[in-house]
Parts: sequence; structure tokens; C-alpha cells
Amino acid sequence: SVMPTAANVVYLKMKGALIVMRKKNSKKQRKNFRKPMFQQQTRLPQLRFSPTAWAKLLYLRDYGDTEVGGFGITTEDDLLLVQDLQLVEQTCSLAHVAFDDEAVANFFDDQVDAGLRPEQFGRIWIHTHPGDCPLPSQIDEKTFSRVFGRSDWAVMFILARQGRTYARLKFNVGPTAEYEIPVKRDYSHAFAGCDPERWDDEYLTHVHPQHKSRLFQSEFERAADYDWEEDWLFAEYGLKGEQI
Repeated sequence: SVMPTAANVVYLKMKGALIVMRKKNSKKQRKNFRKPMFQQQTRLPQLRFSPTAWAKLLYLRDYGDTEVGGFGITTEDDLLLVQDLQLVEQTCSLAHVAFDDEAVANFFDDQVDAGLRPEQFGRIWIHTHPGDCPLPSQIDEKTFSRVFGRSDWAVMFILARQGRTYARLKFNVGPTAEYEIPVKRDYSHAFAGCDPERWDDEYLTHVHPQHKSRLFQSEFERAADYDWEEDWLFAEYGLKGEQI
């Protein structure tokens, strides 16, 4: 075999050093690499519903032909997990929901007496749209700003036909901001079953529709009548985010 010359040894050492330097530089480049801004965005929180709360919401949405609204009730350790929906005294139409002020005050008192904190029952405003568009109306925006503008944070959630949803989280203190957030049904929680008799009673006790006589039917009235159980079983595509 041929003995390497001094020049070859120096060359090989330099070549090895260059290879090592290249490897180190490539590691530094990978370390210093920064994701584009759109990939650096923090993951948004999710508004989640237990199966029982979702079933009740669908049932109440389809009970009448007007909007209906209430407050989401959450657990103490997960303020964006809706375990129940509570209605209060309200008048409503195809395009609005108006809560009775005294009824809201009584509802808050009852929840505090039951041991709940305000952020568990007074931060998530839930209402339905009788059509298939879940986007908030100007009335919705004004109501959200007027009623929930003094809370440190609040959520406006809208459920329309075909399982279509809209949810927005708003922070009113510190660096104020608001984000549209995804909605999920959290099947990790047990389904306690439906209670249509109790839900009927809650609706009939608190919801007072306002009907005006019209010469022509509205688009909502001409629309096909959807079955709430059909939304429960088949309208997965209407929700934002992946299902759990």
C-alpha cells in the first residue's frame, strides 16, 4: 500500500475539519431557522360542548321558529367546556333575542347561591339562528358589546341550522383582543341522555315569541323543517375543528 504523504495528511485533515464545520453550521442554521409568522401563531382555545349540552341546544333551537338564547354553564376548572345551557325569561323573534333584566339578575343570584362563580355561568352567551347562517347580525354585535363589554372576557356562540356554528372569544381587559375560535363536541364526557319533558318546560316557561302578521312567508318559514336528531347524528361537517 502507498504511504500517505505529508501533503495528503494535511489535505485529509482539512477536509475532515471542513466536513465537521459544515455539520456544525447546518445545525446552527436549523437551530436559528424561524417558522413563518402564520406558523408561529399560538393555538387558539376551543369552545367545547358536552354531548348532553349539545343535544339540549339542538332541541331548543328546533322547538320554535324564532331565535332562542341562554347562558352556557361550565365546570370550575374548564371555563370553555359547556356542560349545560340555561334559558332565562326572554322575548324573541326571527332576528333577535331580548333577555329580561330582572330575570338575568335572578339567574345570576341563583347560580351564586348554588356555589358557582360568575365566570362559570355569565361569560358564554349562546343563541340560535332559525336559518342556516350562523354569522352574527348587527343586533347580535350591539348586544354582545353592550351586555358583555364590561366582563373581563366573554364568548358569543351562535348555532344555526345544519349544525353550522360561530364562536368568538373577546378579551375586554389588558391588551383587548378578540378571536373567532373553533367549536367541538367533547365526547370524552358521558352522555346523560335527553330529557325532552324538562326541556319543553324550560322553553315554554322562559321563551315568549313575538310574531308579526305578514302577507308573505319569510325565507325561514319557506325553508325545509330540519330534525334536531338529524343534526345530532349527521351534521359533523358543520362544526369547526376536528371532532374529539
